Amino acid sequence: MTQSTPGLDPPDDSMQGSVLICCTAIVAGVVIGFIGGAFRWCLNAANHLRIDLVHWAQLLPGPGWLVPMAAAATGATLAALIVRWMPLSAGSGIQHVEAVFRGEAKPPSLVLLPAKFIGGVLGIGSGLVLGREGPTVHMGAAIGAEAARRAKLPDSEVRMMQTALGGAGLAVAFNAPVGGTLFTLEEVTKSFRVKTVLATVFAAVTAVACSRFLLGNHPDFLVERIHAPALSWLPLFVIFGLLTGCLGAAYNLLVVWFLDQVGRVRRIPKVAKATIIGAIIGLAMFIYPLAVGGGDTMTQLILGGNRIVMPVVIGYLLVRFIAGPLSYSAGVSGGLFAPLLALGALWGLLFVGVFNTLWPGDEVALAIPMALVGMAALFGATVRAPVTGIVLVIEMTATTSVAVPMMAATAAAVLAAYVVGSPPIYDSLRRRMPADEPPAENA
Repeated sequence: MTQSTPGLDPPDDSMQGSVLICCTAIVAGVVIGFIGGAFRWCLNAANHLRIDLVHWAQLLPGPGWLVPMAAAATGATLAALIVRWMPLSAGSGIQHVEAVFRGEAKPPSLVLLPAKFIGGVLGIGSGLVLGREGPTVHMGAAIGAEAARRAKLPDSEVRMMQTALGGAGLAVAFNAPVGGTLFTLEEVTKSFRVKTVLATVFAAVTAVACSRFLLGNHPDFLVERIHAPALSWLPLFVIFGLLTGCLGAAYNLLVVWFLDQVGRVRRIPKVAKATIIGAIIGLAMFIYPLAVGGGDTMTQLILGGNRIVMPVVIGYLLVRFIAGPLSYSAGVSGGLFAPLLALGALWGLLFVGVFNTLWPGDEVALAIPMALVGMAALFGATVRAPVTGIVLVIEMTATTSVAVPMMAATAAAVLAAYVVGSPPIYDSLRRRMPADEPPAENA
């Protein structure tokens, strides 16, 4: 028997109601597909411009480091001004999608779209270590809610539709329709109500198909064919997973810590804080150009088999581990998922390097598999959505040969995060919402 959420309108379980929901999901999926695809295209263009700017600044005589600092500070400032106009556009937005589904906030309106789109391009494009998935999920939720309202669906289905289109937004962000669907079911709803499944699947498939018209019909990361690691290595992957769970718990703790510390500085306006954080990220960008931004370029280098010396790996890892939470504390539009994938790949590369030092062997054979496993395991440990993390990485890389060690390590990572008492990151962020972004009509 289908149960409705307490306090909400009962769902329409008729055949006509189900068909209307699916048709609404398809129409909304087309919209978020093209808008999300355009958002990704703009971010890719900004990433190329940013890297070219840094290379040009490095060749300048004198204090060339001031150029990327000024550029990143300007982008962060403009993004913060957009947040001041539309407070709900701050941060990831995924916690708001979850709060809406739980009946703790009102569905977002379409006014959120330009704020998330422009603010995300300015913030992430300027170099802040933030993910594209947060804005895309939130934009999808706003489109889904508006489509459901226009279809005159009951309130409970409006909330369900914004959740389903949020999953479609994640599918567009990572070019992963199955992963986006699982995110809705595993992370947000934590249930498998048939109409929610159908709405999310229809929306995700339609959205990804439309986005591929703009971005190309290929995986996000190109990975050469790799052989499945020998089963004798499975205990090593489990150990790696346990350590990754502790790393994920530390990352979540650092995100909340930076939010608290930056929030306590009340003498400095929020826009000025974003400017300062942007300048810091800009300085890091001058020293390590690939250590900032969403991290796709860095991840592709690792998965493409490029050799990176261990001191550089450590430097990138440390910068991204700190710059990610620091960037999120700036309060501009941007998520946490995409930077986690790059961080997980770096962490896998570092683990293999250390292991090879202690136990010399074929480092190359384990480097890419461990990087892939690190991406899924760190995602699972921080978000506490292990199946979603595994499927996302498999879809983004079109690689299934590492599925068994990936599952073992991700399960171990989630277990370790649970044992040390680390709450899922979006649970922590959602609990902060009443203080940071009260649910207004356009929230």
